[in-house]
Amino acid sequence: MKILVLNSGSSSIKFKLLEMPLEKIICSGMVERIGYEDAILRFKKDDINVQETVPIKTHREGLSILANYLTHTQKGAIENPQDIHAVGHRVVHGGDSFAETTLITEAVKDEINYYSALAPLHNPPNLEGIEIAEKLFPTAKQVAVFDTAFYQTMPIKARKYAIPNEFYTEDNIKVYGFHGTSHKYVSEKAIKYLGRETSKIISIHLGNGCSMTAIVNGKSVDHSLGFAPSNGLIMGSRSGDIDHSVIFHLVDGLGYSLNEVKQLLNKKSGMLGLTGSSDLRDIQAKAEKGDKNCQLALDMNAYRIKKYIGGYTAAMNGLDAIIFTAGIGENSSLIRKLACLDMDYLGIKLDSVKNEKLSNVLREINTDSSQVKILVIPTNEELEIAKQVFNLIS
Repeated sequence: MKILVLNSGSSSIKFKLLEMPLEKIICSGMVERIGYEDAILRFKKDDINVQETVPIKTHREGLSILANYLTHTQKGAIENPQDIHAVGHRVVHGGDSFAETTLITEAVKDEINYYSALAPLHNPPNLEGIEIAEKLFPTAKQVAVFDTAFYQTMPIKARKYAIPNEFYTEDNIKVYGFHGTSHKYVSEKAIKYLGRETSKIISIHLGNGCSMTAIVNGKSVDHSLGFAPSNGLIMGSRSGDIDHSVIFHLVDGLGYSLNEVKQLLNKKSGMLGLTGSSDLRDIQAKAEKGDKNCQLALDMNAYRIKKYIGGYTAAMNGLDAIIFTAGIGENSSLIRKLACLDMDYLGIKLDSVKNEKLSNVLREINTDSSQVKILVIPTNEELEIAKQVFNLIS
């Protein structure tokens, strides 16, 4: 069964075409830096490996280009759109409406659109991917896999906000959690690697969007993102945690509208607001050349991660392993180094030589004397989505 997986993120699109249940990758592709003149397009199939730098302004434009590659007469992987049996879509916010993988209907799309207000950088491109796929692959079953599903196990003390009870019981205002597909995938890999019957793990997903999850025996118990994917760690263009009094001051004291504040905190803050760039590769390059704003932003980024590690270790009353994953977590040895610096008290000791080595497989980067395993695990949200899609429709 051929399953196409679409993962439309806040600034990127990934796809993989897999033969299931063999878990064989037929082809894959990616668009990075959407919205920039120098967006990067990648497509890979067998010995064909394409990389282009092209201006891609929108997710719709990026998806259309990837689809053209998929069905290209010479480079493509399928001859006919009917060859695709199912399309699995990563959807960030499913609220309380979806606790499991779901076949997409018009009603499901309406719900995804409804939650766009809570995930404005994610649900709209997720929905665009669905609508384009419906046109390109009309005979395929369209399936949604929700990031929020992994957090159904969080206890109420971690999910509930300290506001009047009716907002929780009547309006469903609570911590929903995000990047669940990624955290689920890498934590299962870590548990298998550790070979323990019980485990306490912190999964650190670092990309343009960032989050951390505390996981006990494979079940999520706390998470850094909340009602919407905007708080917690410092992200590409999102501020992460911020005193809500700042929002009141922006509106009441500085004359910003609520919509302007929303745009500011979601699209103009984070690493972009601190440095002028949301791409960590650019920020690290400038920091190495002495840019003080970039150096400070990197320190701030790592400091926020360290605070969450400490908090989650306390909440779980112990820690067996931390996981670095996603684009930045897997590739930035500098962020890993800064996040693990001076953490000896918690038993976290990074091996600087192991940390610098590049690899696309699970690896340890801790010293032999470290009480806590420090793991770098490449995430594979697409494979996890394909597995869930296959299990649903087969």
